[in-house]
Amino acid sequence: MATAFSLVSWNVEHFKGKPERLKRVVKFLKAQNPDILGLYEVEGKEVFRELSRTMPNYSFHITEGRQSQEILVGVKSGFTSFFSQRVAFKAGNSWLRPGALLTVTIDEADYSLLFLHLKSKSEPVGLGLRDDQLAKAHKLKKKLDKAQPGAKRANFMVLGDLNTMGMKYIKGKGISGNLELAKLDKDLARKSVAMRRLTKAADASWWNGPGSSYPPGNLDHVLASDHLAFKKFNRLGDDGKAEVDVRGWPALATNAQKVQWINRYSDHGLLYLEAQKV
Repeated sequence: MATAFSLVSWNVEHFKGKPERLKRVVKFLKAQNPDILGLYEVEGKEVFRELSRTMPNYSFHITEGRQSQEILVGVKSGFTSFFSQRVAFKAGNSWLRPGALLTVTIDEADYSLLFLHLKSKSEPVGLGLRDDQLAKAHKLKKKLDKAQPGAKRANFMVLGDLNTMGMKYIKGKGISGNLELAKLDKDLARKSVAMRRLTKAADASWWNGPGSSYPPGNLDHVLASDHLAFKKFNRLGDDGKAEVDVRGWPALATNAQKVQWINRYSDHGLLYLEAQKV
């Protein structure tokens, strides 16, 4: 099956204009050579300028608003695409991040890619906001399905830092990140949504090092219409296969190597995938 496009989704922690780190991150990003990329936590115009200067064969788009962290999307030249900012994903809070929707057309087929950076908070309000934001993604999927001719379903994907960290309630009790993901999977599997969470080469994609009070977290995800197919990658540490490769610190062997990478790049690993043509 032929590849439709390759894609990178990466939260670059507090990504702004410190020259040495900016150049390192861009060099690592360029090495992935994606057709499409989505970056989260972009802070400052220097990032946009550096990407435009060093990756001139891409068109870049960025969200804007009162929020301090933006989502930046890039598309390689030669792709027909349309970008729009989706303020509904701010969930009525002007300080939350909007969604970034990119539609690319390949061989007369449209692929709708929604980049999201959901609320990061383990208190009840955080879980509630994430649940509301994901419900809006499901509604968008249903709307796109209805626009398809005949019995076809939309080629829809949701990518990003979904911050599935669970919820603290009282000491020793609450909702785990795994339980939040279980609900997410159940909601995706509904016939009216018809999506699934893609398997990753490593479950944990966020970590702040061995000195952190938080263990490695399964926060970054790709959700896709259940009829879409993807290239398979080896899972780290076992003989299984995954639809999303996780690159960066999760792929390194020792804690010392992981900490060095985190300090040089980001506390999030980079997600890479290759979608197959429908």
